[in-house]
Amino acid sequence: MTELANELVQQKVEVIVASGPTARPAKMATETIPIVFNFSGDPVEAGFIDSLARPGRNMTGVTQLAFELVGKRLEILKEAVPGVSRVGVLASPLHAGEQRELRETQNTARVLGTALQYNQVKNTVEVGAAFDTIIKEKANALLVFPDPVTNAHHTQIIEFAMKHRLPSMFGRKEPVEAGGLMSYGPNLEELYRRIPVHVDKILKGAKPADVATELPTKFELAINLKTAKQIGLTIPQTVLYQADRVIK
Repeated sequence: MTELANELVQQKVEVIVASGPTARPAKMATETIPIVFNFSGDPVEAGFIDSLARPGRNMTGVTQLAFELVGKRLEILKEAVPGVSRVGVLASPLHAGEQRELRETQNTARVLGTALQYNQVKNTVEVGAAFDTIIKEKANALLVFPDPVTNAHHTQIIEFAMKHRLPSMFGRKEPVEAGGLMSYGPNLEELYRRIPVHVDKILKGAKPADVATELPTKFELAINLKTAKQIGLTIPQTVLYQADRVIK
């Protein structure tokens, strides 16, 4: 990715569009060519921009991270499975914004009277160790923060949750389509449509430093009823009514 970013700089392109992990190599390659990013973490913490409203540098774009929805995931999980009392959390400490996500989740957990069993994972070995800890400490549900590590291991996470009949909540709908129980997160298709808007503004003369980085504004709840049946759950109608996508 670094070589590709350097090649684009050498070609003197007018704008670089960088998605996910490609944003950092692009940042390292140039401080002058405008970069429009799609980033799952916190671009301020990652050092891409100074602030959302005034990026202040040669980078702007969209972030998938909206901190107000982090606690909402736990709320929906608790509403769907009222008996949940101890939730195992999987998250990568390498993901910008992870500690802020944790604090927001802890705040919601205190309000709901729910205990969190927190597991930081950076690779396959640590994911496996986290599974052992979750079982040992008797968590009765699973909350998965969306980040590159958990996204890459979502198949193993789903298999683990199914095997131990753990209700699972993800931040992206793809794991739910693959067998996870629920997800609540930004409508990524809607967010992606904002990227060309940023590019257009810059090509028309706007400076990235002055083009606000956008947060997601539309969110979607996905529920897999096949999975619910397999793990012996009945999802309340009050939760189903909130769903944007139901897999039957």
